[in-house]
Amino acid sequence: MAESIKQYLEIFETCPIAHLATADQDATPHVIPVCCVSDGDSIFSVLDQKPKTVKLTNLKRVRNILCNPKVSLVIDHYDNNWQKLWYLLIMGNASLINTGSSHSKAIDLLHIKYPQYHDMDIDNNPIIEINPTRIVAWGIQ
Repeated sequence: MAESIKQYLEIFETCPIAHLATADQDATPHVIPVCCVSDGDSIFSVLDQKPKTVKLTNLKRVRNILCNPKVSLVIDHYDNNWQKLWYLLIMGNASLINTGSSHSKAIDLLHIKYPQYHDMDIDNNPIIEINPTRIVAWGIQ
């Protein structure tokens, strides 16, 4: 198990966006912005109703995770004062969850962080769950 992400919970609570990197069976990378939350053990991102051109379960990130569960997630901060730059890089294994206590907990956390989800019916949507194996924090005080 990686070092705990509990010490970085404030970052998850305050940063609205992260970038999720997945790769297919040929190791072709795919990076997209995602909304995410953490319970201190795992990281969660719901497949929501923001405009999509394919069915949720046919999204490239989903197909990639199903054939190659290794992922990376980056949350970063840029500032013109380069003394204030930082990032949090989390590597881990991802899976899709559709039901259960982790799914319910993730939905609750997502509703708290993102008021936009109150207007979307996400309660039964698949969630990407990332279980960290390595964490790299740079520039974080």
